Amino acid sequence: MIFEFRQKKIICNRTYLIGILNVTPDSFSDGGKFFSHDKAFKHAIKMLNEGADIIDIGGESSRPGSKPIDATTELNRIIPIVKMLRKEYPDAIISIDTTKYLVAKAALEAGADIINNINGLRNSQNIAPLCAEFNAGLILMHMRGTPATMREHCFYDNLIDDIKNELAFSIKIATDSGVNMQNIILDPGIGFAKNTSQNLEIIKNWTKLKELKRPILIGHSKKSFIGDSTEVKLPEDRLPATCALSFYLAMQGVDFLRVHDVKENLQAVKMAKILGEKCLS
Repeated sequence: MIFEFRQKKIICNRTYLIGILNVTPDSFSDGGKFFSHDKAFKHAIKMLNEGADIIDIGGESSRPGSKPIDATTELNRIIPIVKMLRKEYPDAIISIDTTKYLVAKAALEAGADIINNINGLRNSQNIAPLCAEFNAGLILMHMRGTPATMREHCFYDNLIDDIKNELAFSIKIATDSGVNMQNIILDPGIGFAKNTSQNLEIIKNWTKLKELKRPILIGHSKKSFIGDSTEVKLPEDRLPATCALSFYLAMQGVDFLRVHDVKENLQAVKMAKILGEKCLS
């Protein structure tokens, strides 16, 4: 399977790592750590040097209960980082985590390659023709409601089938607007309108989403369902369990993992690759 975007191509024959760069004061795991442009840029370079395949920059927190910010604030947070990265590291693959048309447009004009849309275009359909215009990559994530209300929407008839059907609808929105199928990645939205047991069900059954014939991204890093499952309260203490899940998912052949700690998760993915090859030999 191939993922294409802006004259670039990823052949999905291994697990790729997407490094998370939150340029926010309030993200659940690392809010405030990389809030200045200088710290954010240095952390992006660190993740690239550690082996990140993609850097995903977000200027607005989507933690449960978070409130939206205005486009100007989000632009001021992320666009300088995009420009700095594109200038100093022209081959870096840059993704922007946003639901706003103005932010997506400015980011693509500044050199970003991918738009990571957490509401699967349901509340931001105008981003689809924009991605088509720029031939940009598009990550479609499953979510119900908004970050402020999503805890009220954890009710499904059949979790995996419902996610699959709703992601199929997101694909249709994109392709009807001119986005090529090969420009799309799908994300089942761990933690977004899902409780702990539902998140674990997705982890166990994510391969069923391959029926949609697009690469699958899992964003599990340090999330609360890990804390609930392991009785580890603080996100910063959930790295071992995060790496364990990365190993499990890579062994199953997941295409993309979105993580905070690239070096440690890359070790887990490398061991999965080694053991997977041993199992096949």
